[in-house]
Amino acid sequence: MTVATPWSANYLHPGEWAQDFAPLSVHDMFLQSANRMRDAALADFMGRKYSYADMEESVRKFARGLQRRGIGKGDHVGLFLPNVPHYIVAYYGAMLAGATVVNFSPLYTVEELAHQVADSGTSLLVTVSAATLLPTAIKVLDKSGLKGLIVGSVAEALPTLKGWAYRLFKKADIAPIPSDERITRFNDFIANDGVVTQVPCDPMTDVALLQYTGGTSGTPKGAMLSHQNITANARQINCLDPHSRTNQPGNPEADRILGVLPFFHVFANATVLNRTICNGGEIVMLPRFEATQALAAITRTHVTSMPGVPTMYQALLDNSALPKTNFGSLRACISGGAPLAAELKAKFETVSRSVVIEGYGLTESSGVISCNPYEGANKLGSIGQPIPATEVKLADKEDPTKPAPAGEPGELLCKGPQIMLGYWNKPEATAEVFVDGWLRTGDVATIDEDGFIFIVDRLKDMIAVGGFKVFPSQIEDILYQHPAVKEALVIGVPDSYLGERPMAFVTLSEGQEADGAEIANWLNPQLGKHERVSGVDVRDALPKTMIGKLDRKALRAEVGV
Repeated sequence: MTVATPWSANYLHPGEWAQDFAPLSVHDMFLQSANRMRDAALADFMGRKYSYADMEESVRKFARGLQRRGIGKGDHVGLFLPNVPHYIVAYYGAMLAGATVVNFSPLYTVEELAHQVADSGTSLLVTVSAATLLPTAIKVLDKSGLKGLIVGSVAEALPTLKGWAYRLFKKADIAPIPSDERITRFNDFIANDGVVTQVPCDPMTDVALLQYTGGTSGTPKGAMLSHQNITANARQINCLDPHSRTNQPGNPEADRILGVLPFFHVFANATVLNRTICNGGEIVMLPRFEATQALAAITRTHVTSMPGVPTMYQALLDNSALPKTNFGSLRACISGGAPLAAELKAKFETVSRSVVIEGYGLTESSGVISCNPYEGANKLGSIGQPIPATEVKLADKEDPTKPAPAGEPGELLCKGPQIMLGYWNKPEATAEVFVDGWLRTGDVATIDEDGFIFIVDRLKDMIAVGGFKVFPSQIEDILYQHPAVKEALVIGVPDSYLGERPMAFVTLSEGQEADGAEIANWLNPQLGKHERVSGVDVRDALPKTMIGKLDRKALRAEVGV
């Protein structure tokens, strides 16, 4: 491997930067840990423990269920799920069967889900009978090329008493599963012998996961992540933690990760799911983030680490249960998805007596590119040093084929075993995002003498809302459907809780009348919760470039963001 500078001279992560990661499939990574850990807990779901052996049995049965339906290599299995045990079973089971997994956000509207199902060629969708999910999935089943739904029950995954209580007191949250030959209950789907036909897999070239992203242009694209991309990143992340070494059964210091970040998001997929299972740790799963519930889980399960986004840490600090929480087991918190304020970092470290480490990554990098050290120098405002086997450099902001001028910020480019194969069915977009094998991040950065990276600006227009990426163009497309709207621009504006929120600016067609509140009330119900605008500003004119194109950059300058 090429010797990299400047970080190679002062590398602060444990072990060596120059490492090789042997080819490994995702399902083999899972099976190796299952074989080693057997009776150890893989997951704690609201108090119910699932051992590695339990999960392996279900994973094999899910894979067998797929193969009995003729689903295997070349087929795409979609996961439209919150953090429930079904996700782990379907994720590794689909890959064991030879299929490719496609992650879908539970926040998607019918239109968003239908579009990505069609774009990805997903043939089978896995969901649960939640009132917020199943009706959406059924509507997509009726209007897309989906061949079927596999529907699980949250109540069945809970401890017995909690399951009964859920059915009794949460009836409004449960959608009835219709009698339809296209719909199969999860438990019926895995009611088989679990004997799986081995499917040849080339970890370097076979696509394990289609993970949708806005890339650098704002149009959602499916990043093709190979088996090796995912397993290499899991192993790279393990190299960062001085407390984390391959777990063995009975180890009292074993990793126990709070899994409240959504598994469908690449941040959690890398740092919570794959990294923990690669290392033989335990995931304390919650269906979604709720501060009181998360604090109770920390005390009850003695978690050792907690990946999260800045808004999550702020919500924990603001919660009334904070003083009663026992943080004694917590060693480290990993922050990503949005910039981490120095004040927030300092306050949470003081309260929890653990270190909060800021890292950085992209969907196109399977998760993580760089991270601050767990121990030693932790530079405020920095996203840290590159993780093992990852190279970074700065390119000219106008011409990425040229290096950035000495001493000036440049576009951050990266290379490593975790970098995606390309975008699904989008060769032109793939060509645009790679320069001589280096991935363009779209972010402008500086790199100091110790190899610490500082993001100073971003080329892309995506808005970071509590760790989620929102694409202005999608909101603008809906705004243009309003009969009164002539022009529309959406930008991110600061938000004390979420980091940023979208805000819309519009002009009206001649003769039309509408105020901002009216348009916002019309717009927001058509958007996912994280996409909803903080307001709509009706203006006489919007800034334009010299050739008459709406000028988002000038608008930002006018607004002061």
